[in-house]
Amino acid sequence: MRKVLLRFIFEPVWEWQSVGNELIVGFGWLLAVWSLLAAVSLILLWVKTRRPREVFVSAVFWSIVPVALLFVSKSEFFIRDTGIPVFGYGFMMFVGFVCGTALAVYHARRIRMDASIIVDLMTWLLIPGLIGARAFYVIQYSDRIFREAQGLEYLKRALAVQDGGLVFYGSVIGGAIGGWLFCRSRGIRPLELADVVAPSLFVGLALGRIGCFLYGCCYGGACNLPWAVRFPPDSLTYQAQLDAGIIDRTATATTALHPTQIYSSLLAFLLAAFLCWCFRRRPFEGFVVGMMFVLYPINRFVLELIRNDEKGQLGTSLTISQLISIGLFITGIVLLVRLSKKSDMVKPSPASTTGQAG
Repeated sequence: MRKVLLRFIFEPVWEWQSVGNELIVGFGWLLAVWSLLAAVSLILLWVKTRRPREVFVSAVFWSIVPVALLFVSKSEFFIRDTGIPVFGYGFMMFVGFVCGTALAVYHARRIRMDASIIVDLMTWLLIPGLIGARAFYVIQYSDRIFREAQGLEYLKRALAVQDGGLVFYGSVIGGAIGGWLFCRSRGIRPLELADVVAPSLFVGLALGRIGCFLYGCCYGGACNLPWAVRFPPDSLTYQAQLDAGIIDRTATATTALHPTQIYSSLLAFLLAAFLCWCFRRRPFEGFVVGMMFVLYPINRFVLELIRNDEKGQLGTSLTISQLISIGLFITGIVLLVRLSKKSDMVKPSPASTTGQAG
């Protein structure tokens, strides 16, 4: 597990070594890889267009990042000493967003929808989705997040998304609001667009859960199975067990736990694949999103039984995620039944498809 995947430093330029639980990489290696990617991109652009102006504009774009980093390396900012950390959680969220967008574009093209609609939509989903996911997490774990915080520390901790702390259900709520507003502004049918995007949500979730594993959030309960995991001292899991008195400060790792993040990732990939299959064979508009509302809550409800990071709510042993799962499951069933009946009502009669009899 790596809270920080790697850290770019400016001195020495060609550093490459593992220190503690981090990989330290000199700025020279980053510049070399970036220059190689830029060269390949510019060559391909020239072969394709033979337009010097476009190649020049692209070269300027590629030069922005190394020039900016060179400027920072010569400045007196704090980043000069600490380097540039690449957080595992944030990196996997980024990869998930890119892959999810690519899959949504593919599905849009299958139904001859303009792919630019998906690119525009993702902006409407990303920001409200992040706000919803973070707000849900902050509300749910406020006692843990704001413990001993003072003044501006409250705001800093509330906004520390790069350190982990996003709830999938919160992102669905926030993203649904953003998506609905987008459809209203573009005159697009919401259910059609939801069917296109639904599989992508779980590609993003699957990759995001790997980020959770790297950070140590969303951890499971005690486990003595061969694949049980132990989290290092710089993880959220270690701190949670330390606060609960399960381990003391001399411990080199947590106790053996279920890798619920990996379970969740694998199940999300399977659900994404199944929803892709549903998309190609959907009998009516809204079928894919309806199946999503039915199947994911079952997945989440069961996973909550072996997770160990949430408490029961409303005087029950059910976590807030399990309570929401029950509501979404019922919503999905009702949605599928209503859309199925509506679809049957608009189907043409046999006479209209085969011609009038005798």
